[in-house]
Amino acid sequence: MNFSRAIFCMLFTAGTLCLADDKAEFQSLFDGKTLKGWEGNLDVFRVEDGAIVGGSREKPLDHNEFLCTKGESRDFELKLRFKLVGDQTNAGVQLRSKRIPDHHEVSGYQADLGQNFWGCLYDESRRNRILAAPDAKKLAKVLKKGEWNDYRIRCEGPRIQLWINDWQTVDYTEKDPEIAKTRGVIGLQIHGGPPGEAWYKDIEIREL
Repeated sequence: MNFSRAIFCMLFTAGTLCLADDKAEFQSLFDGKTLKGWEGNLDVFRVEDGAIVGGSREKPLDHNEFLCTKGESRDFELKLRFKLVGDQTNAGVQLRSKRIPDHHEVSGYQADLGQNFWGCLYDESRRNRILAAPDAKKLAKVLKKGEWNDYRIRCEGPRIQLWINDWQTVDYTEKDPEIAKTRGVIGLQIHGGPPGEAWYKDIEIREL
């Protein structure tokens, strides 16, 4: 499948959704009822009350799990809402990522959520480190723990920007030219660990 600045196509289970140019309207990646267009462990992810929910309040999770789009993207703006349930819950949104063959992990950027990682940009299963982080005290003033929050993510060339509730947490420029050219899936993570849930809804995207 070819992607360009003029045309951006996201493959779903049935049919193809195409976004036009930079002025295109945001298009939904989640219909609020099914996981059409997504793939992952359906023993971990489900649809509930118009949201994608990962994890469980009753039992721990052995390892990280990811629900990923079936299509790839590179330069885009993504909007969604999130809510974490559980004091020790950790989660995140994968960007320009790849499934690791025969493994539960994915590799690529993650817009992080939870614990001490709210609003950070992490490099999942690649460099395995935080690439950029916000001022935690300032973020605490806008973050609504246990409630719905807005996440806005913008990836354009080597630059990645993150906002939580309209407050910018990260403005990062990738120095590795090969990584900066990477396209990949968008993924929703629930981190392995104690019982907890990550809720995601109102997931929309447009090409840049």
